[in-house]
Amino acid sequence: MQRSRTSWTRPIRALAIACVALGAVMTAPGAAPEPSPIPTSWEFDFDAGPLRLARVDVPGVGVRPFFYLTFTVTNFWGADLLYAPDFYLKTDMGEILRSGENIPPAVTAEMLKRLGNPLIKDQISILGSVLEGVENARSGVVIWPATDLDVDEIMVFAANLSGESTVFWTKDRQTGQRQRHVLRKTLMLRYETPGDMTDRGGEPLERVETLWVMR
Repeated sequence: MQRSRTSWTRPIRALAIACVALGAVMTAPGAAPEPSPIPTSWEFDFDAGPLRLARVDVPGVGVRPFFYLTFTVTNFWGADLLYAPDFYLKTDMGEILRSGENIPPAVTAEMLKRLGNPLIKDQISILGSVLEGVENARSGVVIWPATDLDVDEIMVFAANLSGESTVFWTKDRQTGQRQRHVLRKTLMLRYETPGDMTDRGGEPLERVETLWVMR
């Protein structure tokens, strides 16, 4: 069951996420920008499937664990939109993984076979123009190597779902000079994963928060 959160926790979490993403000290604590409550630019409707753990026999390597997430993007904006999937997975241990990196083609092929749905594409095949309407929705899957199974929290950041962006300034830790960053509206999915997942099966991980952030 998804947990409710009081309104004052959202700016604090957004601020923390911005700090992690930028890796710098902010000039004005508490000033991290938040997305507009009403879309100010083009935006996809995004439906996230469950985040799961799977084990795949990698040729020449052996059985290895991988995280994977299925999703569907739909265009209701009124004009064709280009979709280029860009997903990051971050653990509470500080590890940040980009989907698709260090994923052998054989692993992607095996996961598509297991999903058994010809409409689900890998993150390369799904790239392209999305026409308006439910009938033109696209479904895909993204995969990450599960290099650490003893974590308590996982966050998935789904970018390129919105054209909204803003400029944010930070102060360099060493030089003290101001640095300019462009933050983009990004969807964050947060999961609780208490305990070692070494013996975990393929049941979905518990999603406890879904939140738009500027990252």
